[in-house]
Amino acid sequence: MKLISKYLLSAALVAGSVLPSVAQNDSQSSSVLRKRDRNERTADKTTGVTQRMQTLYEEDPTHDADLQWMRVIYRQLDLEDVKNAPLYFPEEPAEGQENLFRIIMRLLANNQVAAYEYLDGREIFNDDYRIKVKDMLDRFHILYTDAKGSTEKNPKFTIEESDVPANEVLSYYILERWEFDTRENKARPVVEAICPVLHRAGDFGGEAVKYPMFWIKLDALRPYLAQQSIFTDDDNNLAKYTYDDFFQMAMYKGDIYKTRNLRNKSLMQLYPDPDDLKRAQDSIQNRLETFNDKLWVPSREEVIAAREKREAEKRGDNVTVASRDDNSETTVEAAAETEKPAARRSSRGTKKPKQVKQAKPKKSSSSSSNAVRSVRRRK
Repeated sequence: MKLISKYLLSAALVAGSVLPSVAQNDSQSSSVLRKRDRNERTADKTTGVTQRMQTLYEEDPTHDADLQWMRVIYRQLDLEDVKNAPLYFPEEPAEGQENLFRIIMRLLANNQVAAYEYLDGREIFNDDYRIKVKDMLDRFHILYTDAKGSTEKNPKFTIEESDVPANEVLSYYILERWEFDTRENKARPVVEAICPVLHRAGDFGGEAVKYPMFWIKLDALRPYLAQQSIFTDDDNNLAKYTYDDFFQMAMYKGDIYKTRNLRNKSLMQLYPDPDDLKRAQDSIQNRLETFNDKLWVPSREEVIAAREKREAEKRGDNVTVASRDDNSETTVEAAAETEKPAARRSSRGTKKPKQVKQAKPKKSSSSSSNAVRSVRRRK
């Protein structure tokens, strides 16, 4: 009995020492969950973007082991083009809509996104090349004041709507990365960064000079761009898309002005002649668009259709090629009357041969050698 009572007493003491620690761990974990939940629910008052939304739009870079091919393309988006007009209009905020540059400047002034130096082909997105917003504002002569609650570690600025040079940002540079991912077995474009470009004329007028301002990663902008609805068609004034859709769906139109190369030269430097430059741009764009088509071996029907098309083109026939994407079949339909005109043309040069009339057989007369004389007239 004494031994049993000792064992029970020791077990009670151990349980008493363990329960408080377990309760303490449970309280700590619950406090961590509450803090995390609070951080996820806290949203920016101006944009409504939470921390959870920001992590949702962050994409992990594709591992090099999954990539077999990659090419970096630099494009220039001219905002005077109709397809790129949603990035510029409205010039002034109206009806809850504002253009892309005003959104970027507000985020930079509130220290919500990071911007990086424009290095002209040697873009590096790390803290060493991160720009200071104050220096950038001074460099481009944009008026500002220190915002309430601004500190040295977390600087914030207030920029009046009239002081934002939105009407001078007439183009953008985008850094487009084309990747062939072996997991998806297709090449797809990914917009990595965007750079607003100021167009400013001199004091004495003349042609405007382009000033690239900074690079900003699109992944950092996506949570905020997804909150701004835009309309992209004059025939439909309903805002059905967002700025995020505009870039993810490649609804923009931009000319290729540079590709990443060893000499770090632009296409204008490589091809000074305008005609050669245009041909080089079209060639690069065609190779990017047809990259997926060259990955697969054509089927027997496609090979036959391509051969018939070549033969028809050599004969000068009108050939109509109709392709169906559902079963990857290709049919070549030649004009049905192609042979008839050729026969008519050949028949015009030669005369028709005259038909020789056959002689009709003569009727046998009564005085033929086979006739038999009548016996009555014989004497």
